[in-house]
Amino acid sequence: MRERDGMFDYDIDDVEFLRHGDTSLLARLYKPRGQGPFPMVVELHGGVWSLNDRTHTAPAHHALAKAGIAVAALDFRQGAVGAYPLSVADAHYGIRWVKANAGLLNSRADLLGVSGQSTGGHIALLIAMRPDDPRYAQYKLPPGSPDVDARFRCLNLFWPVVNPHGRYRMAEALTGQPDPPDWAVRHVPLHDRYWGSVETMAEGSPLLALERGEKFQPVPLHWIQPRVDQQHIYQDPGSPVPGTDLDKFVDGWRKAGGGVDLVYYDAPQYFTVHDPDSAASHDAFDRMIGFFRKHIPKP
Repeated sequence: MRERDGMFDYDIDDVEFLRHGDTSLLARLYKPRGQGPFPMVVELHGGVWSLNDRTHTAPAHHALAKAGIAVAALDFRQGAVGAYPLSVADAHYGIRWVKANAGLLNSRADLLGVSGQSTGGHIALLIAMRPDDPRYAQYKLPPGSPDVDARFRCLNLFWPVVNPHGRYRMAEALTGQPDPPDWAVRHVPLHDRYWGSVETMAEGSPLLALERGEKFQPVPLHWIQPRVDQQHIYQDPGSPVPGTDLDKFVDGWRKAGGGVDLVYYDAPQYFTVHDPDSAASHDAFDRMIGFFRKHIPKP
């Protein structure tokens, strides 16, 4: 067993887990060296459902692997090619593929958590709330695969998008003002390309699903959130319900019976990606690791 001062050595490998025609979707696997089975985490990157890939949030992957937690960071189709619900279906398949192939990570199917950043957090929340949705489960594992579902034990979130419909309306309102922020100008067309309509955004909104009373079994959430973050902390200008979408979602999740550990940081936006060596990033990674160790039982 190769472990130094509680830090594990680990191996990294890219493996194709799904193919659509000529499009290959890869999983980057981080496998700690040593005696398993290890806890494992599927990670879903952000990027307005249109940008980045499985390498985007690598600092978090390395932190987990060093702590003895295996990681599978997934690619999925994006933009118009991955228009809702196709990217969610890719991620849903990826979660099932990881559980069916847990041996590649020296783990077991029952030792799975998920982590998602921004729009990757949005996708993860939809799968947590709708694990049996036939639109999300439309791609079948190869014949002879173990019989697994897309359920997981717990979910770590880096500044998730909890209501694409509300954020779109906020971005639209901002673009109508003098000197709008760059993010709002960029996001409106990216939302349009991925979602197609505001009705689809509303249907695929975790917050609005809570407000509609959808029934599900909530998993524990750990939420890392910069205090200054207009893209993820905002008031939906079209909502009759007061408060930010963040506060409304946390309240709704708790009312549904789920735990939420929301941790605010006085740090720049995307700090764990852009400045992974900062004190705030180290604290966020330590909290994430502690969360997964708490909710994924040690065999």
